[in-house]
Amino acid sequence: MSLNRYEQTIFDYWDKQPDERRHWMAKVAEMTRAQSAAEAARPLERELWDYLVERREHVPQLRDPGLQGLPRVSLLNLAEHVLRLWGPPPKPRKPAERS
Repeated sequence: MSLNRYEQTIFDYWDKQPDERRHWMAKVAEMTRAQSAAEAARPLERELWDYLVERREHVPQLRDPGLQGLPRVSLLNLAEHVLRLWGPPPKPRKPAERS
């Protein structure tokens, strides 16, 4: 999985901020309780965007001059990545029946 520089910056920030990381781990768990990981990806991506917009005002590491003035940057790869990392394990496939 390849993350763009904004996604990677957020992910790296969470490595240094355990409280933030725990918050997002709990959010992923909550979101995947009610829906599948595939269904949760888009809503999570929207929450990540809101988070980036809010936090970049207060966290120098998340301020990026290239992001100023951009209408929107996709954070879908990050959403899918954390859903794979912190979401429930996929259900095992049933073995194919042999004739």
